[in-house]
Amino acid sequence: MKISQYDRNKAYEYAKKWAYGRNPAYYNFENIGGDCTNFASQCIYAGSGVMNFTRVTGWFYKSADNRTPSWTGVQYLYNFLIGNNDIGPFAEEIPISKVEIGDIIQLGKATGDFYHSPVVVGIMRGKIYVAAHTYDAFNRPLDSYDFNIARGIHILGVRTD
Repeated sequence: MKISQYDRNKAYEYAKKWAYGRNPAYYNFENIGGDCTNFASQCIYAGSGVMNFTRVTGWFYKSADNRTPSWTGVQYLYNFLIGNNDIGPFAEEIPISKVEIGDIIQLGKATGDFYHSPVVVGIMRGKIYVAAHTYDAFNRPLDSYDFNIARGIHILGVRTD
């Protein structure tokens, strides 16, 4: 298996293009639980170019009815990226102060339940800016969100055949 670099610029460009729109290649989950992790997955895919077609535990999207939970579920995306030892992107959890463009920040409640997956699109003077769906945003300051806890998901690379 080969490890290639995650293209942060491609993830950023995808986020910029689709933050306020919907790519017709993907279903819009906004009215059935939210579209944020679907959008985050699309950005990650733009930067990685590789899906993992393992049923249930992989990370892929073919249609609204043929996808893994990790494509659209906040906790499932985290579980896949942090635990992936196979084909596709892989990541580590880091403090949000260490994120880079193209990484994901997940926001949560004090109970430890995470509910939102914005994509990092800018860092200026220590301030983090994100793009997201459901409540569409691009270059939104992370500190403008109301959340109790946050975790950074730093994408380390992409495994390919």
